[in-house]
Amino acid sequence: MFQGTGSDVGKSLLVAGLCRAYHNRGLRVRPFKPQNMSNNAAVTVEGGEIGRAQALQARAAHTPPSIHLNPVLLKPESETGAQVVVQGKVVGTVRAGGYHALKPTLMAAVLESFSVVSRDADLVLVEGAGSAAEVNLRKGDIANFGFAEAAKVPVVLIGDVDRGGVIASLVGTHVLLRASERDLLSGYIINKFRGDPSLFDSADDIVSEKTGLRTFGLVPFFADARFLPKEDAMSLDNAPPENSAAAIIRIAVLRLSRIANFDDLDPLAAEPGVTVDIIEAGSPVPADADVILIPGSKATIADLAYLRGQGWDVDIAAHVRRGGLVVGLCGGYQMLGKRLSDPAGIEGAAGTVEGLGLLDVETVLSDDKTLETVSGRDTGRGDRVHGYEMHLGLTEGPDRSRPWLELDDGRGEGALSVDGRIMGSYLHGIFAADAFRHAFLDGIRSGRGHALAYETRIEQTLDALAAHLEKHLDLNALLDAAGMPG
Repeated sequence: MFQGTGSDVGKSLLVAGLCRAYHNRGLRVRPFKPQNMSNNAAVTVEGGEIGRAQALQARAAHTPPSIHLNPVLLKPESETGAQVVVQGKVVGTVRAGGYHALKPTLMAAVLESFSVVSRDADLVLVEGAGSAAEVNLRKGDIANFGFAEAAKVPVVLIGDVDRGGVIASLVGTHVLLRASERDLLSGYIINKFRGDPSLFDSADDIVSEKTGLRTFGLVPFFADARFLPKEDAMSLDNAPPENSAAAIIRIAVLRLSRIANFDDLDPLAAEPGVTVDIIEAGSPVPADADVILIPGSKATIADLAYLRGQGWDVDIAAHVRRGGLVVGLCGGYQMLGKRLSDPAGIEGAAGTVEGLGLLDVETVLSDDKTLETVSGRDTGRGDRVHGYEMHLGLTEGPDRSRPWLELDDGRGEGALSVDGRIMGSYLHGIFAADAFRHAFLDGIRSGRGHALAYETRIEQTLDALAAHLEKHLDLNALLDAAGMPG
């Protein structure tokens, strides 16, 4: 099990790289994360949902994404409340205090899923959550040492040298742990190192002296991680556009307060000559944007009010008058319609609100959640698309007679305006299909440079990450710590 000395130390990326590295050695590897918190989710083979990071780790291990890889998923809906998903299915919404009371009841499901995953694996790589030393939250813990002790899993600590204070974070974590928790520690990894690695030799000596732990290696910063899908919305904070210097196409993405499944943007941001600008609260939509994209949301009605509060509805209307394109994905698609109704109070108070009115459709929310992987074709050129649906509610209306996509089962999906410049879809991952994405971008402006094979680049990046870890970590020693021969 890999636990961090804090959040965002690189646990997810290390587990993904190790999944690919050990798979390349011929082992049946499975990722596992007892509890995750993210609004970036993926649909599983069973029709449930798990964190996007675990879906990427499954891909790295060449195994299908399963509900058992991430048995507890928390999807924040407000500053203090979150939807709780257990083994792929929503079980309710709780406030923070209520969840801490609920946690102890979830350990049985977590251990059951761990047993299911272990049954089909030579090696299970478990990812912790947040900090290993959040001792104030230790009671009923299922994410870190609570799980490790229950499942009797050895633990490797991960420290992030890039943020500073890594020696103190490792030694301090060790000090705060119980004796029974320290007994599970096998060693540590220093991640995101920049510079001359010999400068860290004395630091390893200090950590070893203070904790008695061995090092499994010093991992240099892996810059190509930017090519992999992100899970945490914090990755959007102050993120410079990849291709701004040579931008030919500008796509403005509204940073909703409850933005979800934002990895839909990654294939677009990766394209040469395309800039994806994340529009933060208080900032207008640039007048030179070619496309305004409204992404998914965990609370569509609340985020529609948030959008209006920023004045973005006015910017969108001006953009449409100038002939610009508007794309809505999932919650963004729902916002594009004339009305949004929540008769059962799924997202809050029951009622109906006016949408942006750019598509002649209406959405009625319900507690019947659609979770499905699908594939089909663009109704214009016939390019193949693939992805997944993950939404509450049904959208219908006259513009549904002009679906954006035709699924393989014959259903029309999404909607287009009469002039084809407003388009909406429930399909997450739509832009990952290379031919479809290239045609979409070519339709905006011709003369672009070479096109990107997005899925191919993800595979190449995972292979490069695996090679990076093979070079800088003692993978045989990690296998030994797990009780396996190297």
